[in-house]
Amino acid sequence: MAAPVTSAPLQAEASRVRTQHIRVLIADESLMGCQLLENALTRCFEVVACAISRSEIMRYMSADSIEVALVSEGLQEGSFVGFQILSELRASFPRTRVVVLLRFAVPDLVVDAFRAGAKGVFCKTEPIQALCKCIRAVHAGQIWANSDQLNWTVEALAKATPLHLTNALGRHLLAKRENEVANLVSEGLTNRGIAEKLGLSEHTVSNYLFRIYEKLGISSRVELVLYVLRQRRQALGFELSRDGGP
Repeated sequence: MAAPVTSAPLQAEASRVRTQHIRVLIADESLMGCQLLENALTRCFEVVACAISRSEIMRYMSADSIEVALVSEGLQEGSFVGFQILSELRASFPRTRVVVLLRFAVPDLVVDAFRAGAKGVFCKTEPIQALCKCIRAVHAGQIWANSDQLNWTVEALAKATPLHLTNALGRHLLAKRENEVANLVSEGLTNRGIAEKLGLSEHTVSNYLFRIYEKLGISSRVELVLYVLRQRRQALGFELSRDGGP
């Protein structure tokens, strides 16, 4: 069957519709890596800049309104430099959502990426179509992690001390029961499991989760798990400092 004939204006319109105006920064350890990613993504997104060093990332981020930053684990300065800049990006550009590009999805690296403030992790062994979905997801406010990566994060949470969520003044954000529910979610329990453990109905657990999301300004179970992870890490750092640790 013959292919349909499309006029040039219609082709241009189709191309415009396919392209989402999400402003993306690409940071990789080599110019070739940047160019390959740019060529693959430019049909779908607005690639604002490419960077291969820490200084270039900060310069481009300061000059343009970047919505999603793709940061490789290694940059021109060396391995894991991408990880070192994550906290700085989160502090200086809180509206930019960062996705860490990993060569291989190693559990410790995945957990560390989320601890440092990444909104998603993406393994370079996956297809470019999946990366496009990842960019759209984090831009929409979601967390990007596959089931294995989420399990690794939950396991890291389970090894941490129980969480008591507080604000900057040290006041508890959650009521006692809400705090219990949040901690059980972080341990990987389902709503049914939480209900059985606390002697509640699943409907009541769902209501608690809704209130927790509202108080913490989040919208999903994954975000709650990652929020708990960050809070526990901060609390652990405070305890080490207070007790004379590193």
